[in-house]
Amino acid sequence: MNSIWFDPTIEAAQKSLGGLSLRKDLIAQNIVNVDTPGYKAQDVNFETSLKMAMNRGSSLALRTTNGSHLNSLPSESSDVFQISLRKGGTERADGNNVDIDRELNAMTETGIRYQGLTTTVNIKLNLLKAIANAR
Repeated sequence: MNSIWFDPTIEAAQKSLGGLSLRKDLIAQNIVNVDTPGYKAQDVNFETSLKMAMNRGSSLALRTTNGSHLNSLPSESSDVFQISLRKGGTERADGNNVDIDRELNAMTETGIRYQGLTTTVNIKLNLLKAIANAR
């Protein structure tokens, strides 16, 4: 019997939360460097990597940055999500292209997606709990 942690929905949610967390960290880094000459805004497009992995039916490893992070996948952790320079935006005279309004909007959107996903997972787990308690 497979554990609920290897349920495709839970697995996809786990990877998505990891990608959203990485995006939040990059946005925060962009905001911190808004006045750093020559700094280029960064972003991560984890949705494409996640979609490709889910279509192949293969597991997608999450990057662990702390020894206490859980790694439920048997494969070795790797940096699956590719960080890239953000395209577009206007470069200032000092070479910096961080747009604070764009970053704040991206931070808000990422937070809403993260909250929505955690709410959905919570509903599913509560449903599974109710089913298990009904037996």
